[in-house]
Amino acid sequence: MKNFYFITLFLGTIMQSMAQTGTSEQLKKTIEAKLSTVEGEFALAFKDLQTGQTLFINEKDNFHAASTMKTPVMIEIFKQARAGKFKLSDSIVVKNEFKSIVDSSPFSLDITDDSADEMYKKIGKKMTIYDLTYQMIIVSSNLATNILIDLVDAKKANATMRTLGADDIQVLRGVEDSKAFKLGMNNTVTAYDLMTIFEKLAQKKVVSEQDSEDMIEILLDQKFREKIPAKLPKEVKVAHKTGSITGVQNDSGIVYLPDGRKYVLVLLSRKLKDEKKGIDAFADISRMIYDSLQY
Repeated sequence: MKNFYFITLFLGTIMQSMAQTGTSEQLKKTIEAKLSTVEGEFALAFKDLQTGQTLFINEKDNFHAASTMKTPVMIEIFKQARAGKFKLSDSIVVKNEFKSIVDSSPFSLDITDDSADEMYKKIGKKMTIYDLTYQMIIVSSNLATNILIDLVDAKKANATMRTLGADDIQVLRGVEDSKAFKLGMNNTVTAYDLMTIFEKLAQKKVVSEQDSEDMIEILLDQKFREKIPAKLPKEVKVAHKTGSITGVQNDSGIVYLPDGRKYVLVLLSRKLKDEKKGIDAFADISRMIYDSLQY
């Protein structure tokens, strides 16, 4: 009788796995069909954190990070704070002068290229490290980002990504370093690596359980919601970080369902001819994935 129970359980597990595989393959075809309607190049990584089900498209290809690199920077900030290098409540004077990684020549950020123009009213005044981090994530402040990268060092953020299993993320520099940009010295990510760090955040294994929770709370306050969250029901929560530059629209984060289940979704793009179409396609794909999990 006991053997019959285990055989039944084993067969049930196999059948569930086969069903998930079939569903994933069909979902992937549907997503690829949607992406084929948009001129550009794309990557996707999805992982159901309950079942382990995954779906990948070009997940190991390197894409321009845009502002998705700000999540690794936030992780490094919390790591160094936990190590006692500073307190998140410590204050820093807001500045707008930075050094190029090419030759250390000075450059400043242009307010018209920054999504967080209110930050520029703070120049010469003090802000806490926590508040700068919050602005870097929720409104993607480039000014806050460069101040914080000067504080923690991009190379250290990069090294921390390796310890989390994100082997291909490259955090090289701050924002608007035009000399570095012209030489192709850009921050890059893969969908797989972003999935990896968000999975560890969801598992509360980044820095510490409390730090992971605090970072997730920041990500939940994200103000740019036109991609992953856009077409999801209001009761679904998304802790995420977007990114965009010319021809690039990215989003990456953790989706929390009302029943307690959660999954990680990363959407990357490049060479978009029509960015609005790309954004709409990502919102549709996010809904497709959500719908596939309703059972």
